Amino acid sequence: MEKVLFYHAGCPVCVSAEQDLLHLITDHQIEIVHLGEEKSRIQEAEDYGVQSVPAIVLANGNVLHLNFGASIKDLK
Repeated sequence: MEKVLFYHAGCPVCVSAEQDLLHLITDHQIEIVHLGEEKSRIQEAEDYGVQSVPAIVLANGNVLHLNFGASIKDLK
């Protein structure tokens, strides 16, 4: 994976984390995925190992769960 994926559900914690990440990560393209609006991508997030949002999937495939905002199961 060449890009970084940031999954979130649109809550204030998620949006704040999104803004912080956009300023911190400058060496990779970041794709923002709002799972509240793109429910078809929930399975994709689960396949990467995302268990809650906000979460970021790094280019090496590691998943970082930034803060427990919502369980991925609650978004279904």
